[in-house]
Amino acid sequence: MSGAFWATDVVRVGDLTAWILARSDAVDRYVFGIAGPPGSGKSTLAGRLGADVDAPVVPMDGFHLPNATLDARGLRDVKGSPVTFAATEFVDVVRALRDPNRLVACPMFDRTIDEPIADRIRVSSAARVVIVEGNYLLLDRAPWSSLSGLFDAIAYLDVPAEVRLQRLIERHVEFGRSRADAEKFVRRSDWANTALIEATKAGADLVISMDD
Repeated sequence: MSGAFWATDVVRVGDLTAWILARSDAVDRYVFGIAGPPGSGKSTLAGRLGADVDAPVVPMDGFHLPNATLDARGLRDVKGSPVTFAATEFVDVVRALRDPNRLVACPMFDRTIDEPIADRIRVSSAARVVIVEGNYLLLDRAPWSSLSGLFDAIAYLDVPAEVRLQRLIERHVEFGRSRADAEKFVRRSDWANTALIEATKAGADLVISMDD
């Protein structure tokens, strides 16, 4: 489980596929996590790794609470913070993923409608490796803190702040916000969450450096 490597271990993106394959052969199912701040490229990297190692990808974003729930709780303006996720459900799904004999249905997040969609991702017993990506895999508060014991390894994707900021602004513009509104939202919500996530880096098993 997570904790078998030192967080000072650094693996280049180009070497990550071989790193995972070398370790996954020893177990029936290898569950690999990618953590990091918003805009670091976790989803892109997870998709690339999934294709390389023939692994399904389970994004934490699928566990966003529906917008109606956020509105009822007065949380829409801080969407993306830990309290805006179905965290207990996420932990339960990651725990289920440890069993290679189970079919596990997972939600996905549709950015075009800004809502989670249930049961869109299915992880079958054929999956030898499963990749899970999300902001709060290393967060040391309940129920998130239960996650570290459910992974074979959790990596932290380290990307310069200025790169992440511009990616986030462009992402929100792409999905319908004005540039001014996108910048305001990023600085109010995404950037506030970033400080919380960066503080979890020391708990990672390895740090992924961007080499391309």
